[in-house]
Amino acid sequence: MVRRFGRVGADEAVSTVSQEMVGSMSRKIASDVFSRRAFLRSAATFGATALAGTAAAQSALDDIINAPRRGSWDDQFDAKASRTATAVVSNNPIFGPGAAGSIQQAIMDYQNIVASGGWPTVNTSIKLELGVSDPSVQQLRQRLIISGDLPRSAGLSDAFDSYVDGAVKRFQARHGLPSDGVIGEYTLKAVNVPADTRLGQLQTNLIRIQAMSGDLGRRYVMVNIPAAYIEAVENGRVVSRHTAIVGKIDRQSPVLNSKIYEVILNPYWTAPRSIVQKDIMPLMRKDPTYLERNAIRLIDGKGNEVAPETIDWNAEKAPDLMFRQDPGKINAMSSTKINFHNEHAVYMHDTPQQGLFNKLMRFESSGCVRVQNVRDLSTWLLKETPGWSRQQMEATIRAGQNTPIRLAEEVPVYFVYITAWSAKDRVVQFRDDIYQKDGVAELALQTNYGVEQPAGAIDQDLLPQ
Repeated sequence: MVRRFGRVGADEAVSTVSQEMVGSMSRKIASDVFSRRAFLRSAATFGATALAGTAAAQSALDDIINAPRRGSWDDQFDAKASRTATAVVSNNPIFGPGAAGSIQQAIMDYQNIVASGGWPTVNTSIKLELGVSDPSVQQLRQRLIISGDLPRSAGLSDAFDSYVDGAVKRFQARHGLPSDGVIGEYTLKAVNVPADTRLGQLQTNLIRIQAMSGDLGRRYVMVNIPAAYIEAVENGRVVSRHTAIVGKIDRQSPVLNSKIYEVILNPYWTAPRSIVQKDIMPLMRKDPTYLERNAIRLIDGKGNEVAPETIDWNAEKAPDLMFRQDPGKINAMSSTKINFHNEHAVYMHDTPQQGLFNKLMRFESSGCVRVQNVRDLSTWLLKETPGWSRQQMEATIRAGQNTPIRLAEEVPVYFVYITAWSAKDRVVQFRDDIYQKDGVAELALQTNYGVEQPAGAIDQDLLPQ
């Protein structure tokens, strides 16, 4: 948005630098419409050459550009700032080539920040967003400049303009928060984590990343638990990312290295023993039709079906039976199950409750991992398995028949716990330490989420409704 010079106070401030400089600039202003900031930048460049020997003049210009209050100069707007600031996601994988070197560079950058005094705490009792003018915005600007989210040329002021809006969105994207440009409760908490704490977080995760520095495979899947997202990586590049839902604090998804060997379309769902004991038993006491309504059958050790009415649902322990749900739209795994070898009996799967992927805190499962757009991931996994194009896979799902598909070549899968990393683009990413493995309580910001519900409550995805 371009504005003409119209503030007498601003002209008077510039005139203190040099009458000669202002005179020469006035001809330029007459022919071109400048924004106030563009003028100051031009003046600063001019002053650096024409007045190189006048340190006081240059200092005065710097004072103007970096002034904490500039009145109406604060109503800056740049349409590109908000649109491009969130572009912090690239096709560089967390464990890509040079991953350890990238986080080491970030550590050096943060060591310099800490050595320089860190960043200020943003103290505000109001919600900061575009259009707000408040002294705390000046603290926010300084905070975002130091972390590299806001250009230094944006200066310091009380105005939350589009430059700050774009910087906040970039910050939010780097911290796994919704990029809405608003300093709400969770963003403010993340903003106010001290620089030395973030430095320690980087150092902790360097060790984890170094442990994964070997050859991970030509094709592999990486599930980052704290970030609750998945990368499908091929030849060192991310070919697709998927939002995920991972284990609760009390039912954690495990850290593991394994290989995906099978994709099952229209899977049966077999309830884990923990869910049968903690959830299904109490539900059957309240509603004896629950199993029938959800197409869950009881199967004994010989493969025979057992009638639910023959079971004592008030017993202390659950019956030693398989609780198996038929394939279908109400199946807890919906269209797809992805199997890999592991001792924890966990797997990846689809879900009929897609709205859960829109949640900020996606730590709600019983250890398994739900995958958004799982059919895209399955297509990639099966692309080297003859006879399983996307069209064939979709046709099989529509037919509704349980279909296990063995991969022609097993694909490595890694469940990892990385709360801080930096790809080769030098964008530093942080996530909450949801399982409190980093050793700093301040990093586990959202630990009220994912805590086990009272006995009998429904696990919102794995347990059918």
